[in-house]
Amino acid sequence: MPAPRKYPPELIERGVRMVVEMRPGSPGRSSVMRQVGDLLGIHPEVLRHWVKKADANASSNAYTAASVTARVRQLEKENAELRRINSILKAAAVLFAAELEPDN
Repeated sequence: MPAPRKYPPELIERGVRMVVEMRPGSPGRSSVMRQVGDLLGIHPEVLRHWVKKADANASSNAYTAASVTARVRQLEKENAELRRINSILKAAAVLFAAELEPDN
């Protein structure tokens, strides 16, 4: 059994990018993999695996970005509420401090 081929990261990125760019213009996904694989000298199944992995990473990154955005909104809302409560407490402290001071 021959040793597995190692592909440089630049070739992997280029292959994935080519498939993603050609996908909308071609109806058959396997034909795109075959064409790009032939151009770059990569087996289409290896290329399919790389594209599948890149798609999964892209979707998880999009999900992560959406969850981060939602968390930021939640924290901003909480921060605004805490600022409002803090200003009420400051006003109450000033009021109580004025009651404790003797009239001069």
